[in-house]
Amino acid sequence: MPAADQAPGDRLVTENRKARHDYEILETFEAGMVLSGSEVKSLRAGRANLKDSYARIERGEAFLWNAHISPYAAASHMGHEPERARKLLLHRAEIDKLTGRVQERGLTVIPLKIYFKNGRAKVLLGVGRGKKAYDKRESIKQREMQREADRAIRVRR
Repeated sequence: MPAADQAPGDRLVTENRKARHDYEILETFEAGMVLSGSEVKSLRAGRANLKDSYARIERGEAFLWNAHISPYAAASHMGHEPERARKLLLHRAEIDKLTGRVQERGLTVIPLKIYFKNGRAKVLLGVGRGKKAYDKRESIKQREMQREADRAIRVRR
């Protein structure tokens, strides 16, 4: 079942839920990924993890680091390295914009989710600033207040 922010042809593989807790996301970008066949098979099986992963711009190209895509069991000797750096496919203007944003103080590029869009693997990148502990507590308090309000509205109906 697609989420509210997904088109009908999209299929979510994995989401970095901790990223939205640890970072204030200011802007998002969609990027394609350069993958081997066994990596695509693993992603289709939902065997990926974005914990502790990040994106970096090096020599004018974007790369995804520390994203774990489990080896595909049926791939025999032609498997892949689970946490290798994977090239991200972005337009030159997007890379330049990301480079400018990252050079600002305290901003970083975090992968938010991996999904399939029209049969192609995509990663949603977020430009974010790390939250302090009090910001995280404030976010939790806001979320709890919203839940209480939603619950009260449901009860009244």
